[in-house]
Amino acid sequence: MRRIISVIMLIAISLTVPHTAAADIYEGALDTADTAQIDAEAFAQQEPALTQEDITISAPSAILMEKTTGRVLYEKDADVQREPASVTKVMTILLIAEAIESNAISIDDMVTVSARAASMGGSQVFLEEGEQMSVHEMLKSIVVSSANDAAVAMAEHIAGTEEAFVKLMNERAGELGMNGTNFTNCSGLMDDPTHLTTARDIAIMSRELICHEMIKAYTTIWMDDIRDGQFGLSNTNKLIYYYDGATGLKTGFTDRAMYCLSATAQRDGVEYIAVIMHAQTSQERFEDAKALLNYAFANYALINNEPDNVLSPVPVRLGRQKAVQPVLTQMENILIGKNDAQSVEKTVQLEEQLTAPIEKGQTIGKLTVRAGENVVGEYELVASDDVPRITWLEVFLSLMRDIFAGGE
Repeated sequence: MRRIISVIMLIAISLTVPHTAAADIYEGALDTADTAQIDAEAFAQQEPALTQEDITISAPSAILMEKTTGRVLYEKDADVQREPASVTKVMTILLIAEAIESNAISIDDMVTVSARAASMGGSQVFLEEGEQMSVHEMLKSIVVSSANDAAVAMAEHIAGTEEAFVKLMNERAGELGMNGTNFTNCSGLMDDPTHLTTARDIAIMSRELICHEMIKAYTTIWMDDIRDGQFGLSNTNKLIYYYDGATGLKTGFTDRAMYCLSATAQRDGVEYIAVIMHAQTSQERFEDAKALLNYAFANYALINNEPDNVLSPVPVRLGRQKAVQPVLTQMENILIGKNDAQSVEKTVQLEEQLTAPIEKGQTIGKLTVRAGENVVGEYELVASDDVPRITWLEVFLSLMRDIFAGGE
């Protein structure tokens, strides 16, 4: 009966509420204020390049981070602890993704819904006690519609109880260096003054989550369904529909946490994370996130530290090999200002000649990367292999071979 009612409600919502507002309804029963009409033009328009001084963030806490390097480009009270509401589910989704990729669970596993999971309020897909749903549909429900019942069902499926799963959440937070975080539940549904995190910590776990590319098959969904098309889902994150390159990630709202958001977007091979906490309105959280993302895309570019040309072998005196190949110790990306992107210079310095013995990993040169007048990276070049020193007997035998070969 509950399924029939939910289908009727979905149809009524789809017919009477614009898509820009419909997605907010799924944010949950606690989220009664998050159904306001969102101005589509505000998301569609492309703003000119900004400087950091031009950025005005209305929310009390925010941060902007680049995915690959983890570099923070902007922050505002990013270490102040606040309640995260459903943005909590970034960690829940991360643990699910890691369980799938480690083969601890399968995307096709069937999850049996407990009475407790079915009783969860707020955003939900109206799971019933004893109902079975695949991990795939559970994950889609959590990511797209912020379903609290699905979050608890998955927590129980992975760890046995929500309490045990929350322990895993806090352990993972510790491993990631999320020093301002304490989770007490897996959904963020409850107004709990001890369930706290920071904008920086949300960015850290969001960065970890989007490194699992499989999750973007879910976070980029705008509208979909579960139960063989019987129940529709609509994304609570407006940026997925309106913002060019949006890849996710998670919204949240309760009366005390206010409007929260972890927004991710990718263009030209670079991806950014914008976190907003405690915004006064839904519109403000999206506008704040958009401002940060616009700033990042307009002002920064990602380059790699690979040498422009193939590195030449370095000659070795008195070695069993005549030369050794230099290799770069670490391959990494470097975030630089777009104005400097056209003036990147990579300089290689290598020893002209080496004397054996040479050890594998021995430093034999340096790569310097400059952007304009600034050195943005220095990297060791090392020997790719051991080169033992030739013995006197080997020198003598080699000399004899040369003499007799010349005599022929």
